Amino acid sequence: MNAGSPALHIRAASIADWEALAALRDLPGVRNGTLRLPFAPPEQTRRWLESLTENDMIIVAEFEGQIVGLAGLHRHKGRRQHAADLGMSVHDDYRRRGIGKALLEALIKAADRWLGISRIELTVFTDNEAAIGLYRNAGFVTEGVLKSYALRDGQLTDVLTMARLRR
Repeated sequence: MNAGSPALHIRAASIADWEALAALRDLPGVRNGTLRLPFAPPEQTRRWLESLTENDMIIVAEFEGQIVGLAGLHRHKGRRQHAADLGMSVHDDYRRRGIGKALLEALIKAADRWLGISRIELTVFTDNEAAIGLYRNAGFVTEGVLKSYALRDGQLTDVLTMARLRR
């Protein structure tokens, strides 16, 4: 499979996806790359989907009927409405197959062509080399390091802050 594979389908997330997304978000590798806590009740994902607003764009990647990726933009308000936060997760068993790239490209295209977002921001754990490479290839630059940002598996861990500015 690759990003252009006809079997890979990128689409908007829906509330009906809540159980599949709860399972995806609870995978050890996915959780390790996010701020999500273990043992989160699946209904938390349903409530999250129900709480989305017009400031959120959440998409999923489907492969052979299974949700294997999730990504989203959350647009800021007021004087920061030109900027959005990006978050992304790929199923533990489907990494390095172009899913992250396909999700990222879809969100960047929407931000540039449809939403008028000129700044996309994210944080990524400093040891997530694959994600950092993906973001750099998409035009993101490192703006800083946040030391001891989050507790992960008993250790305070650093993150990079990265951003992509549309020229």
